[in-house]
Amino acid sequence: MERVDTILTGGTVVTMNAEFDLIPDGAVAIRDNQIAAVGTSADIAVRYEADTVVSCAGQYILPGLVNAHTHVPMTLLRGLADDRRLDVWLMGYMMPTEREFVNPEFCRVGTGLACAEMIRGGVTCFADMYYYEADVAAATAAAGLRGVLGQSVLKFPSPDADTYEFSLDYADKFIQEWRNHPLITPAVAPHAVYTTTPEILRECTKLAKKYDVPILIHISETKLEVDNNLEETGMAVVPYVQSVGMLDAKVLAAHCVHINTGEMRLLHDHDTTVAHCPTSNLKLASGIAPVMQMLEHDLIVGIGTDGTASNNDLDMFEEVRLAAILAKTAANDPTALPARQALLMATRLGAEALFMGDVTGSLEPGKLADVITIDADPVHNVPQFSRDPNAVYSRIVYAGKSTDVRHVICNGQWLMRDRELLTINEAELLTAAEDYARRIDRFLAAREEDILSKLLAIGGLQQSESFEVQVKAVLPNAEAIQTLLQHPDVQLLDAKRYRQYDTYFLFDDPAKGRVRYREDDRIDSKGEVESVRTRLTYTLPTKERAFNEAILLSHSRFISEADRPLRFYREYFQPTSERELHKDRRRWHILFQGVLFYLNVDTVLTPHLPQTFIELKSRTWSKSDAETKADRIQDMLKILGIAPEDVIPEEYLEMQPIL
Repeated sequence: MERVDTILTGGTVVTMNAEFDLIPDGAVAIRDNQIAAVGTSADIAVRYEADTVVSCAGQYILPGLVNAHTHVPMTLLRGLADDRRLDVWLMGYMMPTEREFVNPEFCRVGTGLACAEMIRGGVTCFADMYYYEADVAAATAAAGLRGVLGQSVLKFPSPDADTYEFSLDYADKFIQEWRNHPLITPAVAPHAVYTTTPEILRECTKLAKKYDVPILIHISETKLEVDNNLEETGMAVVPYVQSVGMLDAKVLAAHCVHINTGEMRLLHDHDTTVAHCPTSNLKLASGIAPVMQMLEHDLIVGIGTDGTASNNDLDMFEEVRLAAILAKTAANDPTALPARQALLMATRLGAEALFMGDVTGSLEPGKLADVITIDADPVHNVPQFSRDPNAVYSRIVYAGKSTDVRHVICNGQWLMRDRELLTINEAELLTAAEDYARRIDRFLAAREEDILSKLLAIGGLQQSESFEVQVKAVLPNAEAIQTLLQHPDVQLLDAKRYRQYDTYFLFDDPAKGRVRYREDDRIDSKGEVESVRTRLTYTLPTKERAFNEAILLSHSRFISEADRPLRFYREYFQPTSERELHKDRRRWHILFQGVLFYLNVDTVLTPHLPQTFIELKSRTWSKSDAETKADRIQDMLKILGIAPEDVIPEEYLEMQPIL
């Protein structure tokens, strides 16, 4: 008899091989890190002996499940900012929190916690995208799981790199260090087209091809992503990444919710694989991926949970069941994506999606020993009808639960036996996770109370501060403007016309200040819009100082270009109320006695104010400079013939329409 290390015997073996062999009273023999044999219990007992023989009566023996897309350290961000759109969730909460907390320790703790959850749920292999991926790899290897781990690369600073060049250098070193590990396949992970550049995608492709490792990337997750890419590049996302050469590498594309049949053919022709994440796509309202069409185009499609911050768990049983049910709903066809096909996507097809189908994903001699068993007859899975052998797949997919998992072996090593974790100190990880939760709560609570901190936390904005001396008054007559412009002390530099659309976010405590989102439409000589820009400004309700009882020193504590839509800022700031202010503005840049001033003439359209207003303002940087400019503004008011009673101390927002 041949000697092996372990024999799992007496269970129903669900091989998930090409023939979908089922062995009702079956056994699997394991030697070192490989499957030595698969057969009936009687046959294996005759041919093999082992020190460890485990009875699996009343259990299914399966290949370990493959989680094709996740972000494992984000277990420490589980439930942090639920029920928000993807952009607000990602840019407003995830990334600011990550910038504050993500470091090597965070990644090790989060990965350990995720590995514990995945082992308990029967996962033996997963694909990951995150930061400090070398620490993710160390924690994964210590837990005994198999991982295809992608080092993230973005166009803006990330927790582990100030520039994308640093990320690429880190990825290169990470790949060299881990590329021959028995459990870890290193990869490079340009996050998505909207967080990278063509140069980044090309450099990541070059790196992947240099070492023959996969590229992991988010593709067409939302319609907004596709629409923005069409507007910016004239191409949908898949043709775009193909145009920069990325599809010439081994690419695993996560999500692919909004791709058409032409893009599916393009992915297939380049051997690109797909990770379908049904729960995350539904929870973030990204849409329903066209999985049946992908399969009809012979694409390799695995199933992933995505990260726990957007799912909120790593339960592949739940994910497989939802994938099957969702496909039926999308196709309006109950025969679409049957249970066997859904389970295949979480085993052999999932392994192929990770470019590991030749070594794992099914129970076959010579493949790596990634094996799990699950209880076949808990109360939620009885009675059982045996006239149709394929019913076993239905029982696993539609009624099986992660809590049914009893044993887990990966690479021939026991990771869980009789539901006891053997490679992970779960209690220690839970304590560490609670400590992170308390610290993150304090950070976000403090940020929510400080509007400026919340603005700065968004990141990616080139913000500045501004001090201005300014005065606002009712314009007595239009001719007064020409009187000033033609004055010998005035030199005209520029003249423009705008329509300005302001949205003010107001908060329960006025002392917190307010945020203004402004759309500036520049109007040409024909009255047409020739350019548009958007800006954010944050101000406090009080003025810094008054000069001559009328000229005010104001302080805008935050000014930046607004690089996201109004809807994003509304959902991010969640103001107590909003106010709209629309106006037509004529602006002149002038030098008065050699000093730069801005002269604005405004007609307030919403709310309608019948008067015409004039503003004189200039930026300043010191007390003495402000005093000098205030004196010059006073001189210009005299030239304009504006009486003290015509000066208005209020902002437009505080003025009440005169009916």
